[in-house]
Amino acid sequence: MLDGCLDTCPDSRSDRRLGTYVYGQAVSSPTDERAPTVVLVDDAADVRLLVRMHLAHAGRFDVVAEGSDGLEAIDLAREHQPTLLVLDVSMPRMDGLEALPRIREVAPQTKVVMYTGFEEQGLARRAQELGASALIEKSMAVEGLSEQLWSVAHSDTTAEPPAPTPAPPDTAAGSARNVLDEHRERFREVFDEAAIGMATMTLAGHIVRANRALAALVGRDMSELVGTAYADLAFEADAPAAAEAVRAAQQGEGAVVRFEHRVAGGDESRWLLATAAPVRDTSRRPLYLFLQSQDVTAQRHAEEELRQSEVRFRLLVEAVEDYAIFMLDRTGHVLSWNSGAQRIKGYSADDIIGQHFRVFYPEHLQTSKHPEHELEIALRVGHYEEEGWRIRKDGTRFWANVLITTVRDRAGEHIGFAKVTRNVEERRQMLLDLEGAAHALAATNRELESANARLAQDAADRAQFLAVTAHELRSPVGVLSGSANLLVEHWDELESAERTDLFHSITLSSRRLQRLLRDLLTASRLESNSLELHGERVEVAALLDRTIRAAQALTPGAEILLDVPPGLAVHAEPERLAQVVDNLLLNGLRHGTPPVQVSARTVGDRVEITVADAGSGVPEGVRPRLFQRFATGSPTGGTGLGLFIVRELARALGGDAFYYPPEGSAPTRFVLSLPVEPPVDGPRVQ
Repeated sequence: MLDGCLDTCPDSRSDRRLGTYVYGQAVSSPTDERAPTVVLVDDAADVRLLVRMHLAHAGRFDVVAEGSDGLEAIDLAREHQPTLLVLDVSMPRMDGLEALPRIREVAPQTKVVMYTGFEEQGLARRAQELGASALIEKSMAVEGLSEQLWSVAHSDTTAEPPAPTPAPPDTAAGSARNVLDEHRERFREVFDEAAIGMATMTLAGHIVRANRALAALVGRDMSELVGTAYADLAFEADAPAAAEAVRAAQQGEGAVVRFEHRVAGGDESRWLLATAAPVRDTSRRPLYLFLQSQDVTAQRHAEEELRQSEVRFRLLVEAVEDYAIFMLDRTGHVLSWNSGAQRIKGYSADDIIGQHFRVFYPEHLQTSKHPEHELEIALRVGHYEEEGWRIRKDGTRFWANVLITTVRDRAGEHIGFAKVTRNVEERRQMLLDLEGAAHALAATNRELESANARLAQDAADRAQFLAVTAHELRSPVGVLSGSANLLVEHWDELESAERTDLFHSITLSSRRLQRLLRDLLTASRLESNSLELHGERVEVAALLDRTIRAAQALTPGAEILLDVPPGLAVHAEPERLAQVVDNLLLNGLRHGTPPVQVSARTVGDRVEITVADAGSGVPEGVRPRLFQRFATGSPTGGTGLGLFIVRELARALGGDAFYYPPEGSAPTRFVLSLPVEPPVDGPRVQ
């Protein structure tokens, strides 16, 4: 997992067990007995707490300050001039990669250690180029962190690096780490082998990992992309818009940001479509940006070719039409006739000259004096034009375009009219055919766009699910491992309150893992139709009370109100019904506005359990697929399995689940409807 830099960075060494990259390290004996001073900068308060407590109990460091983003890191480095500055990579406002060179300017003697949740994938090399002394991955075991920081603090960057000392084996930790590594490897394979370009970026838009497809799209090596701002990959004229789109993705609350751009240094006619969105943790805190990119050059070329084809076709249609050109006197009698008029209307000059031009019109238009009305308008405004049916000498009709223009002599005296008639029957039929074809093409395009949108949404949902699930596994596993090791190694040194905090952290992380694994297992069984349910009589009030207490224990400070009459019962499996209610409670606590109100009532032969809150509800664009698998209120709003499981389990229990947006005084509501008893003739849950 960590071999990316071993083959490409000859001036660095790596401790594989700790996921640490130390550049030019040779530990020298300290000449100053004072403890090295440390500044911690990470936007996650729980990570800072764990690292600070670990360093404090190691007894060899003096943590002098903490910060939460790159701008604070620069100010703290300037103020404290610490021995070490432990710096996160992805943070709001300014990330670690952007802040690192400025830290080196204001505190040139400070050694900067990049402490990151991203996998290495070339990040170590880029950090070294920017001036970092080491890179340590957060996912690795925390028990060796103080030793690694001690080594960095007392390293001599001018000496030759010593050979790495292998770490002692840890069977239990190694087993857990192997399981986590296996999950990472699977996600990495999906990411690296995807046909569409993908990248993870810091919140400021610097790439920390890219797959081969993206490297091919922008014409760069994968290692060259690490640390590069995505906007710098865009063509110069498109770069500002790309940078603004990345900023919008970081600051957005839900919608994926899409933008098109050309590639810097490449063919200006080549276009990419990029989508970017922030990946958030369960607390809605942005962690990093996830980007996808694909080549849409062919689509743009096809659109341009279609436009040009339409222009050429229109010119061709106009060029093959025939014209009848002749003169009328002031009262509308024919004065002249050309060959085009004879070909279109069938009259010879001898036949028609001297007759009134009303003979070209259908009988009902002659009766209504429409021809004379045309001349009146032409005389008043200078011309008259229309399309309509006209009659040939043999009585057949054709669709004509008619233009009548008033003719005056040099003195301005009205002397007659010029009349131009075009036979546009073929054009009219073509237009009708084209209109029909356009409707058919539009319908086909709508179907293709809908299918493409479904495929793209499914791919995006799966990628989002893998990214969020990997992160939600990594965070609690890291907290469990770090807290447990800290308790084992420093039990006697820890204060009672500190031990309590660590045990509470372990408990919360364990429950998070249990809930995630429960949802994953349930979703898998639902999809494979292997979920077995055994129904029994369930007292609604007791079940809701237990479920609410469990939710409040997992979410301290949660305000949940319960209103349920006694004696209300449904036929269901208690464990699965509790899982459904728990998922609705978690949804309300995460995305709603307190208090969350839980109530139950009988409606006919059904029992309705309602979970409501005072929030603004689900965006309209998300509602049609709210209960679908992987669907979330935002691209980064959790795994997207919670409400999918709610509806599928409700239907498996003989009921259903519904969403009602806020309306008037009614709050946002999720309603679970279950039968009081199984239907008489329907299937019973077994």
